[in-house]
Amino acid sequence: MQYQAPSWLPGGHAQTIWPALFARRHQGLPLQFRRERWTTPDADFIDVDWLETPAWMSHDMFTKRQPEFQESRFGEGIGGRGSMAPLLVLFHGLEGSSQSHYAQAFAAVARQRGWAFAIPHFRGCSGELNLAPRAYHSGDFEEIGWMLARFKELHDGPVLAAGVSLGGNALLRWAEEHGQSAAATARAVCSICSPVDLAASGRAIGQGFSRQVYTRMFLRTMVPKALRKLKQHPGLFDAERLLRARDLYEFDNVFTAPLHGFRNTEDYWQRASSKPHLARIRIPALVLNARNDPFVPAACLPREHETGPYVTLWQPEHGGHVGFAAGPLPGHVMSMPQQVCDWLSQAL
Repeated sequence: MQYQAPSWLPGGHAQTIWPALFARRHQGLPLQFRRERWTTPDADFIDVDWLETPAWMSHDMFTKRQPEFQESRFGEGIGGRGSMAPLLVLFHGLEGSSQSHYAQAFAAVARQRGWAFAIPHFRGCSGELNLAPRAYHSGDFEEIGWMLARFKELHDGPVLAAGVSLGGNALLRWAEEHGQSAAATARAVCSICSPVDLAASGRAIGQGFSRQVYTRMFLRTMVPKALRKLKQHPGLFDAERLLRARDLYEFDNVFTAPLHGFRNTEDYWQRASSKPHLARIRIPALVLNARNDPFVPAACLPREHETGPYVTLWQPEHGGHVGFAAGPLPGHVMSMPQQVCDWLSQAL
């Protein structure tokens, strides 16, 4: 990846916080999403936001932008049912949504290319609490697999998948678990700033500045959501222990691990980490991590000999955690999605 942080934005923390809050996410017309609700196999639900296609994006314009798809069918415009345009599915990060800065930037890049775009929300992340006595976690590859299979059923064209942070790690775990059979569902996958070694990331975010800023930010939404889940399912966990949690290790010990079949935090972090299994991947996979990411220490990042022939590593020196701001102040966050989509498009 070609990336150089702007001189006005030094350091991993600044490159993480500023882009999320202040950088431009897209250009042109506002992004519009159409929401679908899918019933899960366990009678719960997830909400999927599909990017609406602007009226000005005509068939002629699309074929000029993407000549390799000149024979596309356009039953409902670009993307969705009846279309042979590529579909980019983006899995968001911890407590993310279609309103996250990176989701908006990827949506804008997909629109620019004439690709269909969808972002499925992990359970409880779409603004409405889910029903089942579970939430989501970093190794939720079964959920990823069910969602990708559904997208493949609904979309006629090729499917590409990217995941950010937690979503990227879960996506890699899906590719690892499915091996060669993953190719029947997705052409290529990409993880972005994902905690491929969850124990190393857990230690990093649980100390110093990261503990005071990022951990508090996450717990500010995760704890109330968990307590609402307890009201749905009394006795699900110990509320007093949860309220004493001051870092993600403690939160995962009380809530995430036991609700999703893990013995404790250590068991969860070990079994859900994608790094130990990268060599099992059998479809093109891009693993992008900035080396100054406050959430993912550079020392824990995978090396070439640990990955296998299907995995490409991009490890730029700068970028922070899902930052990668570019341009003059206030900057924009579209450069990274452009390069990721360039790489994904090679699989087409």
